Amino acid sequence: MTSDSRPQGIPAATIIIFRNAGDGGAPEVLMTVRSREMSFAGGMAVFPGGRVDPADYALGELVAAQHGLAPDEAAHQIAAVRETLEETGLALGLAGAIDAASATAARAMLNETGALAPVLEAFGWQLDLAQITPFARWFPKNEAITRVYDTRFYLANLGTGAVEVSIDHSENTLLFWTSAKAALEAAERGEIKVIFPTRRNLERLALFASYEEARAQAEAIPVKTIMPRVVEQDGKPWLTILSDAGYPVTAELLETVARG
Repeated sequence: MTSDSRPQGIPAATIIIFRNAGDGGAPEVLMTVRSREMSFAGGMAVFPGGRVDPADYALGELVAAQHGLAPDEAAHQIAAVRETLEETGLALGLAGAIDAASATAARAMLNETGALAPVLEAFGWQLDLAQITPFARWFPKNEAITRVYDTRFYLANLGTGAVEVSIDHSENTLLFWTSAKAALEAAERGEIKVIFPTRRNLERLALFASYEEARAQAEAIPVKTIMPRVVEQDGKPWLTILSDAGYPVTAELLETVARG
């Protein structure tokens, strides 16, 4: 259940996709490195996702009631499903006769139409939004920045690791599977760059030994809109977030924060 507050940012959605690690260790999540030409988070490692389009809102209005959701929330979940198919080729949050070939064809059609509804009709698929779980909502509001995203994060699980993914060749330059801990370690070594919300979410994800643990925490903690703010501590500015939203680290020195 998301907060009733509706801050004025660009609405966006992303799915944090889990899969089982081949060695039986910590679960892996799918990340992408955004093209350096992108205006937001260019060159940064993030979770696949993007803005909510008018067609997502239109479909959300039609299907919200049957999924037990408010139309606005349904639109965000639909956007997360659509963006995942566009950016990775994975058909998550969908039900029907889905295999690798049909997912590839659906992705190609989606790239042409830009909307999920005609794809569902053409392939005889249905939305299965029970596959995704609300996890977080981040709105790093900054009056000095004109393009600020109000992003809802969701969780989903592939289970098996035997799934092919491929970049979309427009917004992303790389897709890779990694444990949250390994991603944080790669960031510390300078191998990838992560913005403040991504780092905080990776730290939270690193708490979990399985997708089931992550989903249980997400279901137990109501989603609140996280709006980071700067506070002065010991003479230095820190960027801080809510202390009761499930995150193990809630502050970072402003001078060390990576910006998109």
